[in-house]
Amino acid sequence: MRRFERYLLPGIVFQSVLIGGAYATGREIVQYGARFGARGVASVLAIFIGFSLMSVLAFEFARISRCYDYRSFVRALIGPLWPAFDVLFVLMAVLVIAVVGAASGEVVEGVLGLPYWAGVLTVIVMVGALNAAGRGAIERFKTVGSVLLYGGYALFAGAVLLQRWPQTVAALSSGTAPTDGGAALSWSAATGVGVLYVGYNLATLPAAFFTLDRLTQRREAVGAGLIAGVMATLPFLLTYLAILGYYPDPAVMGADVPWLVMLEIRLMDSRLALSRITGVFPLGAYERPCWLSERNPVSSPQWISAPSCLARAAMAG
Repeated sequence: MRRFERYLLPGIVFQSVLIGGAYATGREIVQYGARFGARGVASVLAIFIGFSLMSVLAFEFARISRCYDYRSFVRALIGPLWPAFDVLFVLMAVLVIAVVGAASGEVVEGVLGLPYWAGVLTVIVMVGALNAAGRGAIERFKTVGSVLLYGGYALFAGAVLLQRWPQTVAALSSGTAPTDGGAALSWSAATGVGVLYVGYNLATLPAAFFTLDRLTQRREAVGAGLIAGVMATLPFLLTYLAILGYYPDPAVMGADVPWLVMLEIRLMDSRLALSRITGVFPLGAYERPCWLSERNPVSSPQWISAPSCLARAAMAG
């Protein structure tokens, strides 16, 4: 139990704050990795090295200075300039909650058919309730949530890659330089974007500081930091590989929630394959969900709704 609390718990809390909103939907993975095609590997490596290095340094500094909360850590780190960073941190915290709330509202509306604001308010209420419940509740909630989160990533990425692995390998093997507005996207550009991604997400690191008071040795801080880097990067890598299976399909690359589009295409393709094997057309199998709107057209294949099929069958009869 002590090893879990010292080595794993800081990473669990860190990634649970990091992976939210645009990260969880896949939008950030497109922007900071997948749009570079095979060269996005450089971005993934930069993100892993960056998060690992910064986590190790931050965890060790917190251990040495015995600063286990955001304010005391910043005061010890930058001295009298801490109020300037305080303003930036508050703005970043508001932005993170807003992004997570907006993404939750869109997913709840698209998948469950509930009002958009139901998802937004649910997230805000849960954040407030957990903070009011205290440290123990937060640690338990984030531990269970992380198990479910990684299970979901393994399940969803596995489902996509099982079908699209040849396309993923082809995208990784392609020597063609991707372009953005006619300009080639270089390896250095992909690396720079990865470094930028780490930089603007460092504001989420203080969320894990309250778990660091259990660290007593440098090797524990180093181990916890490296594990945090792996935990922060692994879902990014799985999503990146899954998206490459559809690269450069604009239906996925341009979607607000790429994961929903990929999983819907996967489901439709499976139903189509089943109908070919059994000779039975599953009614409603190709109904188009609300997130596959006109702004996110699916490039393959053309979906036919059950009512139109019945109409055509009647006419043929």
